[in-house]
Amino acid sequence: MKADLDATDWKILRELQTDGRMTNVELSRRVGISAPPCLRRVKRLEESGVIRGYRALLNAPALGYDVVAFCLVGLHRQAEGDIRAFAELALGWSMVRQAWMMSGETDFLLHCVARDLSSFQEFVLSGLTAAPNVDTVRTALTIRQVKDEGLLAI
Repeated sequence: MKADLDATDWKILRELQTDGRMTNVELSRRVGISAPPCLRRVKRLEESGVIRGYRALLNAPALGYDVVAFCLVGLHRQAEGDIRAFAELALGWSMVRQAWMMSGETDFLLHCVARDLSSFQEFVLSGLTAAPNVDTVRTALTIRQVKDEGLLAI
């Protein structure tokens, strides 16, 4: 079910996606409405699940996380229970920051962030490839990030 949003709601979402820390007063100024209705709209967007939450975006290399990689995982069996079981494993791997179930030749795409290459290799060899039902694992190490925008172009 898609959310029923008006132009003001879209402005609120654009502004919050750019800066989720601004005050309600600043947000209301930017979108051109007074603070109380702006706050009500934000609460409605949160309660409806359109706004899922707020996060701080951390600088991974500054914190000692120098490796970003993607793992393309193929499973032996793709029955619903097998898919769910692998998804549960992915939820428990702290190195996996995002995971998608895919269509086509790859069953899952995992976005991984690690302190160094050896810890990533250890995860791939001892954790990922050793996991039940895993058939193939292809990895791609990143060189540098060239774009980092909000998740939605709104």
